[in-house]
Amino acid sequence: MSTEQRVRVQVDKDRVARVTLVRTDKSNALDGAMFDALIDAGERLRQTRNVRAVVLSGEGKGFCAGIDMQVLADMKDGSIAGTRDLTERTHGLGNRFQHAAWIWREIPMPVIAAVHGFALGGGFELALGADIRYATPDARMSIMEVNWGLVPDMGGTVRFFDLMRDDVVRELAFTGRVFDGTDALDYGLVTRIDADPLALALATARDIAARSPDAVRALKRLFAGQSSPAAAAGLLAECVEQQKLLGTPNQVETVHASNERRAPVFHD
Repeated sequence: MSTEQRVRVQVDKDRVARVTLVRTDKSNALDGAMFDALIDAGERLRQTRNVRAVVLSGEGKGFCAGIDMQVLADMKDGSIAGTRDLTERTHGLGNRFQHAAWIWREIPMPVIAAVHGFALGGGFELALGADIRYATPDARMSIMEVNWGLVPDMGGTVRFFDLMRDDVVRELAFTGRVFDGTDALDYGLVTRIDADPLALALATARDIAARSPDAVRALKRLFAGQSSPAAAAGLLAECVEQQKLLGTPNQVETVHASNERRAPVFHD
């Protein structure tokens, strides 16, 4: 299966689906077509009975570099990648962007993310949508949306507080600091570190696929049920804040300054 040459989906004979971001010329950056391809892949797998586990990974030099800067540069009248009202719940609990990451928490089979190279901003939030995350010790990660004058808006604010201490969340989000896989393990953001996270993810997926699919799916439903009520409110809240920021002078200045390779000049 192929979705707009952004995401490749393959189902192995052992009933493990491999979902691979393949926009390697852009470091698997997220543009409108990538968001749609991720949603399409997840929705199709949701209906596939013979898949028992999913491995989510990125082809090329890294997992996902986050939002495509061209998407921010093309932003007009507060709309982004063709979406104007971020608060509209168009996809279950969230909007289009959130669903691209949150759908991996909703599909009935376990999802394991294998992170190498980098998982930045929205790419990091995408990895957080998985049930389990493996990463290389030197993988670079960041809650970097503050660098673009924005806030995480793909479910990250919900997942951060599921996984991390309050003060650690705040430090990483306020500064956009880049941290590695070893740090991420200490913070509770990844499950294990390994030199070959994809091989480890596939091995774990095959182990899961050998278990009773009824029991595994029941477990995932139970786990999902623990967080859904709070998640709905959190997903909406991050969209409300993002909507206020998009297209404002200071937010636009961050993008211009980055493109012009200069320090931004903000106004209080």
